Amino acid sequence: MNRNARIVAADLGASGGKVFAGEFKDGSFALREIHRFSHEAATFHVPDREGRLEERTFWDDVLLYANIVQGLKAYRREVGTELDAIGIDTWGTDGVFIDEDGVPLGRVYAYRDHRLDRMCDEVKARVEADRIYELTGIHFWPFNISNQLLWWAEHRPSLMKKGVRFLPVSTLFTWYLGGRIAVDSTWASVTQLMDCRKRKWSREILKALGVPARVMPDIVDPGAMVGTLSRPLAESTGLPEAKLIAVASHDTASAFAAAPVASPSAALIISSGTWSLVGKLIRRPITTPEAMAANISNEGGIGSIRFLKNCMGTWLVQELRRAWRDRDGREMAWEEMNALTERGKQFAAFLEPNDASFYNPANMEEAIVAFCRKTGQEPPRDRGTMLRSVYESLALKYRAVGEQITAVSGKPNRVVHIVGGGSRNEMLNQFTANACGLKVFAGPEEATAIGNAMVQALGLGVISSMGDAQELIRSAFPIREYRPKDRAAWDAAYQRFKAVAGE
Repeated sequence: MNRNARIVAADLGASGGKVFAGEFKDGSFALREIHRFSHEAATFHVPDREGRLEERTFWDDVLLYANIVQGLKAYRREVGTELDAIGIDTWGTDGVFIDEDGVPLGRVYAYRDHRLDRMCDEVKARVEADRIYELTGIHFWPFNISNQLLWWAEHRPSLMKKGVRFLPVSTLFTWYLGGRIAVDSTWASVTQLMDCRKRKWSREILKALGVPARVMPDIVDPGAMVGTLSRPLAESTGLPEAKLIAVASHDTASAFAAAPVASPSAALIISSGTWSLVGKLIRRPITTPEAMAANISNEGGIGSIRFLKNCMGTWLVQELRRAWRDRDGREMAWEEMNALTERGKQFAAFLEPNDASFYNPANMEEAIVAFCRKTGQEPPRDRGTMLRSVYESLALKYRAVGEQITAVSGKPNRVVHIVGGGSRNEMLNQFTANACGLKVFAGPEEATAIGNAMVQALGLGVISSMGDAQELIRSAFPIREYRPKDRAAWDAAYQRFKAVAGE
C-alpha cells in the first residue's frame, strides 16, 4: 500500500441507502456504517392530455441527496474532518435530463414504471436484436436505458434538443455534490448503449433510437476523479473539498469486486439482494448466439467482464411482506418471517422467479397463487410455505443459471460466492449449497460498499490493483461456509423446478 486514506462510500439501493466511513491505515482496512435510511418509489395516477389516467412511478432524488448530505454530516460528527474521497454507487438504471442551467427537466422515473412494459419490442424494431447484443453484450430488460431513452425520444422530443444532457442516476448524485457530468464504464455498460469492446457509446444504436450522442455523459474508468466536493457543501458539512471518485457505480459491479474469489474462472458469484445477479468474471465479452439465447449479459467490471444473468431475488419476499403489511395493518419482523419459513412445507410448489407476473404486481401473494394455478400446482396454503417456496425456487434458479453460464463460457463452477445483503440469509445460503451441490462461501454482507471503497483506494493510489483489495477483504471481513446436504432430494426437486420454469 502506498499510503493511508479516509473515504466515504454512499451505497444507494432500490429500497434503501447507507453511508459508510472507510479507513485504509498501515496495510489494513476498516469500514463502518454511519447513516442508514429507507426509501420507496411513489406511484401516481394522473390524467394525460386526453384525460386518460396513466400510472407513473418516480424516485425522490431530493430525499436521496438529502440523506447523502446527512451521511457526510454524520461522518464529520463521528469520524472527524479528515476526508480524502467520496464515492457513490446506485442501482443500475434510471436517470434524468437537465438543461443548460442545470435545472432537472422532470422527475426521476423508477425502472418499474409501466411505460416501459413494451419498449423492448420498440427498440428491436429500430435495431436488429442480434446486432444490439453483438455490440453491447446486454440482454433485453424493460428497464434498460436504451428503452427509456427511446421512450423519451418518442414522447418527450424536447429533451433531445441542444444543451440538454442526460444524467444517469449515479451521475446525478455525484453532480449534486460538485462533480462533472460523467459516468463510469460499469454503469454505462448496462445501458445497452455502450460498445462492450470499445467502452464507448455506440453511435449506431443511439442514431437508430433518435438519441443525439451529445446528450450522453462522458464515460470514464472506475477510479477516475470526476470533481471535488463543492465549496459551499464542504463548508456546510464541515469537511474538506474531498475528491469525488467515479467508483464502480453500478452496485453489482462494486459487489462483484468485493467477492473474495481465489479462482475467477471456477467461481459462480451471486450478488444477493432485491435482485440476484448470478454470474462469473471473464476476461472478454462473449456475444455468441448461444449467449444471447441464454439471455446472459456482459456487464463491465474492473479489468474484467461480469458474465451474468439478472434474477429477481428477495424482491418477491419484500413484496409479500408489503402485501401482508397492507392486509394486517402491521409489518412482520424479518425474524418472524424466518421462523414461518422454517416451519413451511418443503418443495410444496415451484416458481419461476423471473416470470413477468412477478415483476411489479399489485399484490405478490395473489401473483404467486395465480402462477401456481397456471402451472398446475396447488398454491401454498400458509405464509411459511409460500416463503419457503420462494427461497427454494431462488436456489434452484441459481443452479439453472449456473449451468447455462458454464455451458456458454466453457468454465465449470467449483464453488459459489454469495455477497451482499442476501448473504445474511442462512437458509437461502444453505438452500443454494444444496441446490447447486457446491460449497458456498457467504460474505461480505456489505459487499457493495466494500467494493465502492476499494475502487476509491485504487483511484487514490492506496492500492495498486484489485488483487491487493482481495487480501484486505479476506482479512477484514468474516466469510461463512456452507456445504451441500440432501443432494438426492434437491436433485429430484430440480427436475420438477425445470418442468415448471421451462428450463
